[in-house]
Amino acid sequence: MNFMNINELQEGIISRFTALEDRMEKYGYIINMGKMLPPMDVNLRTDENLLWSCQAQVWVSTEERDGKLFITADSDASITKGLVGMLVHILSGQPMQDIAESDLYFIAAIDLKDHLTPNKSNGILSMIQGIKSLARREGMLSGTCVI
Repeated sequence: MNFMNINELQEGIISRFTALEDRMEKYGYIINMGKMLPPMDVNLRTDENLLWSCQAQVWVSTEERDGKLFITADSDASITKGLVGMLVHILSGQPMQDIAESDLYFIAAIDLKDHLTPNKSNGILSMIQGIKSLARREGMLSGTCVI
């Protein structure tokens, strides 16, 4: 299996996203990223794994294996699920140290903030901070009403 690192995965998203010309195509790409998420076991959709709840709910479950962080996630809203899907695509299965030290520049590179509401934009940044905290073994950050 050919393993891609965090930056290679970001570059793939940047390349595909920037090739899209109109806003609707870009939203479609984000939604498709959510559709590519593996189904989350209903037993993991618990209050313990519920990170944010307001307009959309986001559940995240993580597991460390052999120094790598594996992320399972879901949301009940398509755009939010797509944003979560982007993060899972880039970070799941990566070495914990790489996640903790990563610079997730793809958000700025694709002008993602220009395509999102302020709540969704802040929510994805909060989720990144939470996943990085987990990778540093500090525990997950949680909050309400940010995505």
